[in-house]
This record gives sequence, C-alpha cells and structure tokens, in this order.
Amino acid sequence: MTTKSLFNLPQLAGLCSVTAACQTATWSVEESVRRWKRLHYCLQQACLSITARIPAEPIYELKLIYSHHAYLLSELVTAIRKRVSEMREPPLGLDKIPHAALERLMSDTAGMNSRLAFLTSIYEVILPSVQEACQQLASEAHPIADAPSVRIAKLIAFELDDVINVGRSTIQALQAAFAEHRRDSQTGSTAQSNLSDLGDNSLDLAAWSKHLQACLAAAGGLTGKPSSTATDEVTAPAIDEPIPGPYPVGTRFEYCNKPQRDQRFQDSYNAGVNPEAFLYDQRFSAQDKTLMMYYKRIREIDVPETIAAILTELTDKPWDFYREMLRQLWDEARHAMMGEIGFASQGIDWTKIPINFTWSLNLNTQLTPQERHGVLFFIEQGLMTRTGKRYEWEVGLQSHDSLSALFQDFDWADEVLHAQIGQRWYVTQFKSIKEALAYGDGCWSRVMSHWHEYRDNGLTEHHNWWPELYRQACERWGKQPDPAALEFNENYSNSRADLKSL
Repeated sequence: MTTKSLFNLPQLAGLCSVTAACQTATWSVEESVRRWKRLHYCLQQACLSITARIPAEPIYELKLIYSHHAYLLSELVTAIRKRVSEMREPPLGLDKIPHAALERLMSDTAGMNSRLAFLTSIYEVILPSVQEACQQLASEAHPIADAPSVRIAKLIAFELDDVINVGRSTIQALQAAFAEHRRDSQTGSTAQSNLSDLGDNSLDLAAWSKHLQACLAAAGGLTGKPSSTATDEVTAPAIDEPIPGPYPVGTRFEYCNKPQRDQRFQDSYNAGVNPEAFLYDQRFSAQDKTLMMYYKRIREIDVPETIAAILTELTDKPWDFYREMLRQLWDEARHAMMGEIGFASQGIDWTKIPINFTWSLNLNTQLTPQERHGVLFFIEQGLMTRTGKRYEWEVGLQSHDSLSALFQDFDWADEVLHAQIGQRWYVTQFKSIKEALAYGDGCWSRVMSHWHEYRDNGLTEHHNWWPELYRQACERWGKQPDPAALEFNENYSNSRADLKSL
C-alpha cells in the first residue's frame, strides 16, 4: 500500500518516502552501535596520536594543522559517544578495542616516526576510511528508526572533507619539497640547503600503505561484518584475512614534550623584551601597544605545546576532559594565528622577530602535567581581572586598528571559556578556588626561567628587538617614533609574564 501526502508535501519530515521506509531492513540498535564503536576507536586514537605530535613538531604550519584537527576529531568522537549512550548502552564499552586488526592499524600509525608516513596513514587511509564508513552507515541505517545516527554520520562525513583535503595538500607540499631538495642536490644548488625540518623520507610509502590496507582488510574494513563463530571480535577477525604483524621500521616515534621550532624561528631563547611591562605602562599609546599585543598573540603557539603535553601525559581522565582541553588547545593556536595575521596586516615579517618559547620549554621539562595545569589555570584566572583581557580589548579599540580590536574581542571571549574549563577540571581537585590558585602560583614560582643560563651558555644574548620593530611600524604608519617608547628596555630577567618578581 502506498500513501500520498497532503498537497504532495514531503513525506516523513523529508527524511525519505513511506515506500522507502517500508522496505525490509536488517538494521538494528546492535548493528548501529557495533559500527559506531569501530569508528569511535579509530577517530579517538587518531586524535590522541595527532595531539602527541604537537610539542616536538618543529614546523609551525603543522603545529597549527595538528591543533585544529585534533580538536575537530575530538568533537566527532564526542558526537559518537553521545549517540552510543542513547542506544541502551550503559556501560558504553567504548574503552574496548573493537578488533585486533584495528588495534594494529592505529598502534602502527601512532608509532610511525616518519612524518610523511604518519600523515599518509591519517589523511590517505584512516580518515578517508572513516568517511566512507559514515557514508555507508547513512545509506544503510533505517532513515526513520535510526535517524539520529544518519544525521551524525552525514555530519562527520561532511566535516572530514575539509580535514582530509588539508591533510592531502600537506602531504603533496612535503613531497614537492623533498623532490625539490633532490633536484637541488643533483644540481649542486644551495637554495634548499637547510631542510632539516622535513625529516626522513626514506620509508617506502607504497609498502606502508599496503600494510595499512592489509590491517583494514583483516578487520573487514571499518564497517566490518559480525563473525559467525567468534564471540569477541578482538580475538577473531571478522573475515579470513590474517592480521599483519607490526610494521618493521628502524626507528619508532617516541613522544617528546620538549618543544621544537622550525628554521624560521630565530633566537627563540630570547627573553630580552617584556611585552607585558610595555602593555601596562600608561606612558605609551594604544597604537604602539598593538604591536606588543600581536607579539603576545603569536607567542601563544607555546600554549598548545604545553596543553598537548598535559593531555598526552595524563591518561586517566574522563573523555570530556580531553575534549574540553583540546578546544582550549585549538583556541590558543588560533590566537597565535591572530598574531601572525596582525603582523602581516602591518607589513611586518614575523620571522624577523624572536618568538620566545621558553615558557612551554620550562613548564614541559620542569613540571608534572598536574603542575602545568595549575600554572595554566592561574594565568587564565588572572586574565579575568579588569587589567586582563578586557584591558587588551580596550587597547585594541583605542588603537583604531580594527583588526586588533576584533582579535582581542574574541581572544577575551575565548579566555573566559578557558577559565570555565579550568573551574570544571582543575579547581574541583582542591577544597577551594583560593587553594587551587595558590597551588598554580606556587608551581609557576618553582619554574626556573634560566634567563642567565641561556645567555651564559650562548643560546641567546637577550637582544632587545623592540626598537627595530617599532621603527619599522612607525615608518609604515607615517609618524615619528615616541622617544619614550623607543627607549623601552625591560626584559624577563627578574619577572614573570604577570610582572611578579622572580
């Protein structure tokens, strides 16, 4: 029997026709949950593997890409977790490995030391397979009975489009750089002499991809099929393909929390300029202070390095902790991009400015993850005062630099969110917020800045780069430099970023 809608309006809320909905279906809650758990596992492991690469990844653009994609994948993971929880699944069982072959796939990806091979695994194999499995789920699930899953599958497939495209563009760019390096080596050119940031390119990517595909085949793809004999998918493959052994590589990836920067970052140990001291000095104009705020923003690339280290080293937290902290990590990466864009808008090459990285370096190498989190919250809470983020936004408005005002407006909003995240996941470990703040302050006070050691060991001279930058900006602005601003010469030798004495 077929039914017609009144006035030929779309049937069944536009999801499908009644005829299509009446088709005999083998779909079930069990099948929906089984597929979601496989996708959840791969997306979650990809998210965590990407996060672990952020601190020691030297290439700035890759730090940003990793920061963005780790956040996006965490949101997709969260959407799946929520859907599974709605389908009679307490406890969820999302911590269980759905198939041994998928474990091999994700374990070998996480342990791959070659950057290009890691990117190939994530963006050419794993995420495209997730996208295909979501598209298949959306087409095979009953469009009415499992409409929430269909919606989520479509959203994930849609969002992965941009992620995969960016990843593939990254791979192509790196391959082009390797090819150019080979040509230069053959011709004796020195144009590409410093390519240490590219890493190793000796791995056979074709063999590596074949191994990854073999892992997927042994699992029956990401969609998989229930085994007719096994009661536990971890102990028996869904099909007859053998599970490959670990991929034979000479050097496996080893997580490192010590931040690395690419060759464009010059004099990164330089702490010869204290931008906070300039920013809060009432003698200086808002326009001049904008330069210091752009510097403070791009310098925030060190915050994702610290948050990524916290998340990688804390392995006993609930998933929502990782999700919210990855949002904060991505926000801080966005703030760094705001600084990059701000300098570009002023015609200033940021690579000529020493972007200091000793905050993340010292925190990551001197404190425990919990102590780092304490310092992070103490700083975030301090930015909620009248002289914090609101003040920076007001400076942006007064400077008549609309880009600065825009960035500081959203920077302020982000930091309010970050303080709330800290309230949920950090403060609750203490008896009071006062105790939580005191702990964070104490941890920060114990961090050795090594200002003098870095200088004495020849790592930097703590050169005052401000006058040169300021003159360049004034020339573009068509104004004479303020003599007082030009003479500014305060550094971090005896104070922290919150101007507290060491």
